[in-house]
Amino acid sequence: MALERRREKERRQRRKAILRAARRLFFDGRGRPVTIADIAEKAELSKGAIYLYFRSKEEICAQLLLDDIERVHNEVVPIFDGKGCASEILMEFAHLYVGFFLKDRELFRLLMDFMIHADNLNLSNDTNQRIIQETNKAISATESIFQYGIDKGEFLFRREEVRVMRNALWGMLNGVISLHLFIGKEATREERIRSGVDECLGVFIKGLMKSE
Repeated sequence: MALERRREKERRQRRKAILRAARRLFFDGRGRPVTIADIAEKAELSKGAIYLYFRSKEEICAQLLLDDIERVHNEVVPIFDGKGCASEILMEFAHLYVGFFLKDRELFRLLMDFMIHADNLNLSNDTNQRIIQETNKAISATESIFQYGIDKGEFLFRREEVRVMRNALWGMLNGVISLHLFIGKEATREERIRSGVDECLGVFIKGLMKSE
């Protein structure tokens, strides 16, 4: 039993080492594609050892994405405590979401690659489903904010439209981020993204407050 526990601990440590190495390589702004050989060298393992833990480079990217989506969800949940103004909570969520990708812009590229090219990536069906489920869990926090706004009479749209509004919000945020995250002057990038979010979300929230 002690030997098996030690081996399991070693397996977990190697897997973490692979993910740490991949994260450093993917997010270091090197400007060229990362290979399995690069990851193996960084992790001080053989290429064969990498394939013992992940079936492809895409699977490694997917695990990085899953880990960070979970972090997004964990950071989002505390902002909604059923108190205050729904529109202000929604704005706080938007800035937290944007800030997450401003810290790790390559993470946003990974997310968009998955959303656009999911059918063409070398991922297992289980991994595909986990990414979809975790992404939905992170963004579904906004559903509680919308419901709260409806209950308070602050948002004037039907309950059955909550999911539509959730998807519209997510699309808007990703659209603003996409416009500015990889182009333009670095010095003004954050300001452009945050001001763009404020402007678009302001219009969006005004629409939520109008009845048909």
